[in-house]
Amino acid sequence: MKCPFCGADETAVADTRINDDGDIVRRRRRCLKCDKRFTTYERAEIRLPQVVKKNRSRVDFDREILSASLWLSLRKRPVGTEIVDAAIARIEEKLLSLGEREVPSEKIGEMVMRELKKLDKVAYVRFASVYRNFEDVDEFSELIREVSRPAQRQSR
Repeated sequence: MKCPFCGADETAVADTRINDDGDIVRRRRRCLKCDKRFTTYERAEIRLPQVVKKNRSRVDFDREILSASLWLSLRKRPVGTEIVDAAIARIEEKLLSLGEREVPSEKIGEMVMRELKKLDKVAYVRFASVYRNFEDVDEFSELIREVSRPAQRQSR
């Protein structure tokens, strides 16, 4: 860490403290050249990957867009806010666990579909019908048959 006073590269940590929440480390440092003291703060940087859209443009991941998409599919469906928030958190955790700097929007769409399928079949069909951009009624009918099958037959 460079000294903010003289620019020297060599500093020593004199004291370290963690805040009450445990997510920020405060360090008192002393410059070994000019002997002045200064404070630094450390916190973990958690960055979700950028989203690569179909047109190859890149945008920052936006939780609000994800939430709006889920809620649009779940409109007038009996699913509670806490359950949707948990689904969003699971999607974010999966994105973080990928360790990628960029993720195709299609991959996020698939994650959303998996979560919706668990939450509400009607919302799943709503989302899938727009997301998959069906070309004909047969593709849509197959999706309905898939959702209508008993769970044991789907797992094969």
